[in-house]
Amino acid sequence: MSFVPPGTGWPGDPASAETPVARDPAEVRELAGACSGVAELVARESVCRACPRLVAWREEVAQVRRRAFAEETYWGRPVPGWGEEKPRVLILGLAPAAHGGNRTGRIFTGDRSGDWLFASLHRTGFAALPTSVHAGDGQRLIGARVVAAVRCAPPANKPTPQERAACFPWLSREIALVADSVRVIVALGGFAWQAAWPALREAGYELPPRRPPFGHGVQVPLSYGGAGVHLLGCYHPSQQNTFTGRVTEAMLDEIFTRAAVSSR
Repeated sequence: MSFVPPGTGWPGDPASAETPVARDPAEVRELAGACSGVAELVARESVCRACPRLVAWREEVAQVRRRAFAEETYWGRPVPGWGEEKPRVLILGLAPAAHGGNRTGRIFTGDRSGDWLFASLHRTGFAALPTSVHAGDGQRLIGARVVAAVRCAPPANKPTPQERAACFPWLSREIALVADSVRVIVALGGFAWQAAWPALREAGYELPPRRPPFGHGVQVPLSYGGAGVHLLGCYHPSQQNTFTGRVTEAMLDEIFTRAAVSSR
């Protein structure tokens, strides 16, 4: 088996053997739209098989494994949103890493980007621990939730337009289900910034007539149900960005400190 079967004891597995599986984009939209709560949604996200290329890749990676993790069992399934069900801050990324979330079963967990992100979230009061290593490690988010625009690890970190579109209903429905409590949305990187706008619109947010360009620290006022909401741009803590100094610890901390203040 090149993935963890649902309901077999993986820590935090939201699904069971009875969780319905989406096998094409039409079923994704149907199953996502029918969800009445976050728990039901993440269970269905975590067993999705709608994109053949992504399914084949994530399971091949889980079977072949990286040498450093050769003795580990890989999750090998879509990585659902994770954190509080009524967050004040929603953090949006691109997609799981092949040997990060695809291995650990938790978004931004087990890779260098996650090391930077969770360390900053801990310093700014959004994470209980400074590290996020594996499911069941005791980490928890405080007033925050993390989601990805695409739930499966894509080859070369590049999902196709068709794959992004197929995964879109999971994202828009998750945003809608947590919208009543969210006051700040942080988009990690330009891809997440682009993905956020149509998902926010479908989830019922009121958006400005023109989409501002992405940039680190760009802050855009939105509203949902009459309440003010802020969309914040943040450079992605990828290895390329952190190694070159384009992203520093201080830059991440400044964004999440602003998120904390704006979400009160």
